[in-house]
Amino acid sequence: MEIDIFAVQKAYKRWAKFYNFYFGWIFHPGRQTAVELVESKADQHVLEVGVGTGLSLPLYPRQVSVTGIDISPHMLEKAKELVAEDKLENVKELLVMNAEEMTFADNSFDCVVAMYVATVVPSPKKFVNEMKRVCKPGGKIIILNHFNDQKRVFGKMALLLTPISRQIGFRPNLSLADFLRQTGIKINNKISVNLFDIWTVLVVVNEK
Repeated sequence: MEIDIFAVQKAYKRWAKFYNFYFGWIFHPGRQTAVELVESKADQHVLEVGVGTGLSLPLYPRQVSVTGIDISPHMLEKAKELVAEDKLENVKELLVMNAEEMTFADNSFDCVVAMYVATVVPSPKKFVNEMKRVCKPGGKIIILNHFNDQKRVFGKMALLLTPISRQIGFRPNLSLADFLRQTGIKINNKISVNLFDIWTVLVVVNEK
């Protein structure tokens, strides 16, 4: 069953209050790894797609400028609270925006990061094409996500959630092979992260 933007917004409206409690610690190692792959130069401008409640924002070096977008205004409210509490002056903007239809100009960012988003968007191809469009040529695109592997126990269990994809707001049956086939990206580096190494960080150099 396919998902859509409205289903995702509805799901994250429910999860916004509890997201940090349930998903903060378990996903933290992956966030840490993804951010460490961002070049920490003073002139770097990073876009985080699907910034959510902003759990990754304190991890960025303070000399790196960060813009975050998310489809859920309820999740972004939590992110804005975090930015204010932690005085994260390098976070320039937090905007409600569709990852598949960004309003940024071409080549706006040195690096684009998307954590736990690839299985949330309705169209992985549109999602990746937009990240490539707004990222400068030669810049990094960093994607952190769980990709289903039916050979593993967790992968088989995840398939059971497929009929309720719309209700939970993500697609549990997307494999890495399917994601690469749909998007056409070429991986420069792949790192396994988080509990049992069942999440993956992909590093792509943006070739236009």
